[in-house]
Amino acid sequence: MSVAEAPGSEAALCEAIAAAHAAREPIAIEGHGTKRAMLRPVQAARLLSTRGLSGITLYRPAELVISARAGTPLPEIEAALAEHRQMLIAEPPDPRPLFGGELPATLGGVVAANLSGPRRIAWGGMRDHVLGIRAITGDGQLFRSGGRVLKNVTGLDLCKLLTGSFGTLGVLTEITLKVLPAPEATVTLAVEVPDIAAGVAVLSAGLGSPFGVTGAALWGGRALLRLEEVAESVRYRAGRLQALLAAHGPVRLIEAEESRALWRAIRDGQALAAAQEEAIWRISIAPSEAPRVAAALPWARLLFDWGGGLIWVAGPAEVARHRAVVAAAAGGSWMLFRAPDALRAAVEVIPPDPPALAAISARVKAVFDPAGVLNPGRMRAGG
Repeated sequence: MSVAEAPGSEAALCEAIAAAHAAREPIAIEGHGTKRAMLRPVQAARLLSTRGLSGITLYRPAELVISARAGTPLPEIEAALAEHRQMLIAEPPDPRPLFGGELPATLGGVVAANLSGPRRIAWGGMRDHVLGIRAITGDGQLFRSGGRVLKNVTGLDLCKLLTGSFGTLGVLTEITLKVLPAPEATVTLAVEVPDIAAGVAVLSAGLGSPFGVTGAALWGGRALLRLEEVAESVRYRAGRLQALLAAHGPVRLIEAEESRALWRAIRDGQALAAAQEEAIWRISIAPSEAPRVAAALPWARLLFDWGGGLIWVAGPAEVARHRAVVAAAAGGSWMLFRAPDALRAAVEVIPPDPPALAAISARVKAVFDPAGVLNPGRMRAGG
């Protein structure tokens, strides 16, 4: 792939995309390229980057709203929010532990991939907090959708449509997000468990309680439940939840920075950050199915998040292993999250759509990217 072009304005990016459309020239779209090994290899020789579109364009802490250009590094946004003790609600992961590289993710890349961390179980995913976007279609037309308040969309919500589209429908140039106050205190309740079923039972007990759990993971033989908010509330709820969980075994409290570091490691998949020649899959399934999935993949290293409903799988990058993951995910969904190019090009990286949904997706793609020049092949072969 050629060296990335990084236009410094929306107008220049529109011109570049319009030229590619006119020439029927496929282009790869990225920010810092932190997730090139995610999904399928893009079938394009030319690369356009949004890194030239950087900077926070609006931040109103009192209104809990921030807008930034798509190429803005995520740490820059998080630092600005931290000054006002606020945070990104979806807790998006840092891709560097899993994908390598030195550059951080950009806001546009995180939104385009709809990446969310452990807090998703309490506050929803990245898609739920995108208030507005500016983006460019595959024929070079600039458009916007949404705004700077929650109830501002009539008709088709293009913000949700483009969030998670991996740059195949349009190129995001600016995003407006809802933010929230950062928690004053945090504590994690850890219970040693003998197996996956026991771990899921602990997580279910915590999530079913009235104590506001914002993280529920199973890692290293421990069921982990996170509480966040003002210190007095966290202390009270931790005591109540500790008493509730006592029936499952001794409960250890992990507090302050140790708790925060633990959830950063879970968020970023550090437990699975092994050699780049390995593959990493994600399975979304009912938590009650987690023991069955684990039993079907005895060769894999596993991390369970979202109460057991999200299973990270790491293992050899082989077609046979991929087929085993797909079979184990029956009744749920799956994604080949990271793998060497050879495997990503040889297999489907997400489940095929039912025929009716595939037809709708094709019509939407034809409207937004008539010549099919944006990130061709990223999600499916030939599309």
